[in-house]
Amino acid sequence: MHGGTIGLDVNTSHPAIARPETSALALLVDRDDDTRTMYAEVLRLGTWTIEEASDGREALAKAIARRPDIVITETRLPGINGYELCGLLRRDAITREIPIVVVTADAYPADLQHARDAGADTVLVKPCLPEQLAAEVARVLQTARGLQARGAAVYERAAAQISRARTLVGQARETKRLVLSRAHQRHDTTTPPVTPPILVCPQCDQPLTYKRSHVGGVSARHAEQWDYFECPTGCGSFQYRQRTRKLRKVL
Repeated sequence: MHGGTIGLDVNTSHPAIARPETSALALLVDRDDDTRTMYAEVLRLGTWTIEEASDGREALAKAIARRPDIVITETRLPGINGYELCGLLRRDAITREIPIVVVTADAYPADLQHARDAGADTVLVKPCLPEQLAAEVARVLQTARGLQARGAAVYERAAAQISRARTLVGQARETKRLVLSRAHQRHDTTTPPVTPPILVCPQCDQPLTYKRSHVGGVSARHAEQWDYFECPTGCGSFQYRQRTRKLRKVL
């Protein structure tokens, strides 16, 4: 983007000067002041807000700070060239999704492919009319917004499906827990599944009198049994746990 001052006589109703749906920010990067002015005037007719940079380092800093909707850059820049700028923008988490339009005088196929490989969404070759640039900028931005909208829709659908799946899994677990809980009848009985042992009082060594058993636990598969005894000499009541085979005084 080099050359002298170019006078503009632009028809604002020209169909090539596409207008974004709302005011958007374009970062225009070129070392030539007149070129930036020429392109900026046409883009502003499309209600674009313009931020300018004259070298790659300034462009990178402004892209990170301002987060423009699109970056338009020449390849021949001082400091950081346009190819390097594209690569740096694509590698940074803040700027990697910003569309990039490269306008270059390097017209060899290898140069054009280099720009695309570096991260350019589209490459325009000089001489490039301002109206052509404006139309291409609008097209690239529209494409990017369409992809973002589709990506957001896919994300929302996926999030809704994940939420629904989690709800169903939670309901299934709750149903299973309730079914197991209701299926397992916790109760007191004098005819327990496991015959209570014959025990003696740990205090007076007299045989304990069996009174009842309680069958409980978390589920029928993991049932537990507690047997209750009394000492005939008045030492108190005792509980025997079948799983641990331990006797303890309860009263």
